[in-house]
Order: sequence, then structure tokens, then C-alpha cells
Amino acid sequence: AARLGLTGLAGRASGQSFDARVDMPCAPYSTLVPVRAGATTGDVAARVAVRFDELFESCRLVRAIVDALPEGDVRAPLTVPSEPAFGVGLIEGWRGSVFVALHTGGGVITRCHPHDPSWQNWPVLEHAIIDNIVPDFPLINKSFNLAYSGHDL
Repeated sequence: AARLGLTGLAGRASGQSFDARVDMPCAPYSTLVPVRAGATTGDVAARVAVRFDELFESCRLVRAIVDALPEGDVRAPLTVPSEPAFGVGLIEGWRGSVFVALHTGGGVITRCHPHDPSWQNWPVLEHAIIDNIVPDFPLINKSFNLAYSGHDL
């Protein structure tokens, strides 16, 4: 899993512990202290168990965020730079870390590149099905739950 770059929930089910919410926390995760989910067997059962662990942790995080919301409107103005600018961001999505690179110029977005973690995990799926029978493929494939287009962020 490490040599192939497996990431996200499939990676965490295979002993790869990286979780952007834990390892590179930004608001609100820096104060919520998310609990990292993980397993080491890397099979379908491990991916399902990690998915459930992350579901329960997400429910806990949402409750904490909602309970801490201040009264009234919650909004921050967005300042768009007038000069050309470039920025990158990394946030934990439900399939793994989502990377976005953004170019702006003249007050508009001129280029946006979102990188879904499915792009990294598709080649790893080939290794996950080795020595399994054909009827097991749909179960193994869906346990990775990869995006076919890679752009359904």
C-alpha cells in the first residue's frame, strides 16, 4: 500500500495512517481533534470497518461544530485579488485528501485543477484483485468506492 501510494480510507484500512484532518489540521479541525480511523489488513472488511469508524467520527465532528455555532448569521466576506495569484489547498474528503490548485487573474478564476484521490487509487485496485475470483471483483471494486470520472468532488 505504501509503495503504491494508496490513500484515503482504503489507505487507512491498509496501515497508511495519513489523514489531513489529523496530520495537517486547519480550522475547525485544529480545535476539534479528530480521531484517526485505521486498520492493517487491507481487505474489504477492513475498508468497511474504517468507513463506519469515519462515519461515526464525522457525526461527532458535525455535532461539535453545530453546537459551537454562534447565534445569528455566519458569513465571511471573500476578497478576490485583482492581481494574478496562485493558491493550493489540501483537505480531507471522504475518499481521501483532495488537492486543489487555483489560478486567478483580473478578479476571476482563470484555471482550477481539483485532484480527486481516486486518481491515485485506481491503479492500486489492480493489485487488490490479484488471486481473487472474478465474482469477487464487484465487491472489492465497490469497497474502494472510487470515482469513475475523478471529478465528482
